Amino acid sequence: MNEPLTQHHWLTHAAPRVAPAVATSTVLILGRIWNANGAEHSFGNAALMVVLTAGAATAGAFAAKGRGGGDGVLAGTAFATSGALALAGVSGYADGWSLPILLWAVATAVAYGIAARYWRTDRRDRTAHERHTTVRREEHAHVERVEALRAGAAYAEQLATALITRATLPGYDPAALTRAGLPELPAPAEHQ
Repeated sequence: MNEPLTQHHWLTHAAPRVAPAVATSTVLILGRIWNANGAEHSFGNAALMVVLTAGAATAGAFAAKGRGGGDGVLAGTAFATSGALALAGVSGYADGWSLPILLWAVATAVAYGIAARYWRTDRRDRTAHERHTTVRREEHAHVERVEALRAGAAYAEQLATALITRATLPGYDPAALTRAGLPELPAPAEHQ
């Protein structure tokens, strides 16, 4: 009847909230490492990133248009990959830190904006499920209480019938019960 209680680790709750910042920061760091290893002002490296970015964006467009309305998860993944490649390309090609940091801030803000939409939807679904579960538990608890009352009433009726039947038996002597050491039934209260 009751569902088990579970205790989640605090990282379980924090991980989705920091994932966009971790993802964009990782791309920025890898781009800057690439910059330090010779990608700065390298036309070949820049062309590679442009081709990869365009390829990922094209894949996202095809996935979004696909049969039956497309695959939103695949399209989103392709567009996110395209954005990550563009950020890594700019981070690797740029001279200083200002443009990569600006792009990182914009990418992080966009990622949080998109993630917030899904977090709201998830919170609404979770709240609706909790409300439904609460209503279902209350209905079951009500049914259990009603059945317990019915069982108690049936028991009381059977006990009363047994006492009445016993009192009508020939040779029934309530004093014999007391002499035998059995508990005496309380006498009915007299009205004053």
